[in-house]
Amino acid sequence: MAYVDGFVVPVPKKNRKAYVRMARKAGKVWREHGALDYVECIADDVKPGKHTSFPQSVKLKKNEVVWFSWIVYRNRRHRDRVLAKVMKDKRLKPMMDPKSMPFDGKRMFWGGFKVMVDL
Repeated sequence: MAYVDGFVVPVPKKNRKAYVRMARKAGKVWREHGALDYVECIADDVKPGKHTSFPQSVKLKKNEVVWFSWIVYRNRRHRDRVLAKVMKDKRLKPMMDPKSMPFDGKRMFWGGFKVMVDL
């Protein structure tokens, strides 16, 4: 079964264009190094919950919007190989600096997931 890296990040609304530029560049790099798919989604129907929610998970501020994104690989081993290449890619160095990120990286969360159902 496939393997997926998923992440959620709060992006200031004023930085939407900058985030999209960064995401397009990152997606290109990931795909060139072997990722099967790279998807970035902006929240459209996401409301705060009573106990948990996407907005609560990133401590969303009034001027921000949640982004939910994922990268698909053949399996965990494939992901580890792709990620090793991506992390060495010089095109990503400028966007890895927290000062140049169009979002607060401290409130981003991510993880790797084994696909269990794929219909």
